[in-house]
Amino acid sequence: MNSDRFLAREAIGDFLAKLIQTGYTVFCPQKQAGVRQSVIFAPWQKGQEILLDKATVAPKHLVLPQSEVLFRYTMQKDSAQPEKVDVSLDDSQASTPTVLFAARPCDARGFAILDRPYLEGLFRDPYYAKRREALCVLTLTCSSGCATCFCHWTGAGPSSPEGSDILMTEIAEGFVLQAITDKGKKLLAASQLPEAGEKSEQATSARKAAWQSLEKAPDLSQAPQKLAEVFDDQDFWRHWTQACLSCGACTYVCPTCYCFTITDERLGKKDHEEGVRLRSWDTCMARHFTEEASGHNPRPDKAQRMRNRVSHKFSSYPENWGAFSCSGCGRCVTHCPVGLDIRAIVLAALAATSPQQRAKEAS
Repeated sequence: MNSDRFLAREAIGDFLAKLIQTGYTVFCPQKQAGVRQSVIFAPWQKGQEILLDKATVAPKHLVLPQSEVLFRYTMQKDSAQPEKVDVSLDDSQASTPTVLFAARPCDARGFAILDRPYLEGLFRDPYYAKRREALCVLTLTCSSGCATCFCHWTGAGPSSPEGSDILMTEIAEGFVLQAITDKGKKLLAASQLPEAGEKSEQATSARKAAWQSLEKAPDLSQAPQKLAEVFDDQDFWRHWTQACLSCGACTYVCPTCYCFTITDERLGKKDHEEGVRLRSWDTCMARHFTEEASGHNPRPDKAQRMRNRVSHKFSSYPENWGAFSCSGCGRCVTHCPVGLDIRAIVLAALAATSPQQRAKEAS
């Protein structure tokens, strides 16, 4: 039996309101107050406008907050033995059942890319895991490609289900909702939405049309090897980063970047000391990111930092996890103030000859 459900366009507000009533916090695209042409994922309340626009910034913060408290600590001196200090830690974690509504396939795939190092690596991150488990992702499939999107270059597409719990496909009357995971099936079963019936065929046709709108993708199967070959070619990287400002905008809007820094902040008290340990987003494009306490910096040049960023996404991450660490959302292309295009860099690496090859040809 077809388990797809149908959500009428005029019923979206009621659908989201019921989710809130059952205990979910609902995030959906909303205009950012005071920022022109900026759309972010923010908590939704009944009566608010419902946008279906692609967000300016990916919803990565729902599983990896821009800044989060890892633990709180208290240090208390023993009045009878001043040399003795009692230390207590509070690393309790709280998470709320959350629905992400109208994400895009590139956003959802970003979660799948983050899942590998945070959940399947040598150490499972308990903070990330708890939020990821509490998150249900409702993804709106794209009706067509656009100039800056290249999801199909990286192994995905406008209706890719990777990272999603439910796929939403727009048709004339509304949206067909298809459960992808058990989490998605549970939510749809409790939604009381009508079955989609024959509307599922319309959704299938809409998804096929979206794929047909895309230009043919280049073959990136050799990208990991070719990027490794030009890794030490300083001329190559300096050429492609001449205009780079090292602002880090590309990393902050990216759904798959996960560089962070750890800081301790002291909260002074009269009779004892309290503080917190924070994990906050950082960017590998910043000079200080790799600066050591000695003052040495293994990546002092912006070309080296760009090399690290691009090579991680298209060479080292695939070597470790078997997939590109890029969902092809195109946000880094759209928001780069000087117009650097990661696609052009990867294609140039595919066409380049390594310094070793050039030396061999010259001898």
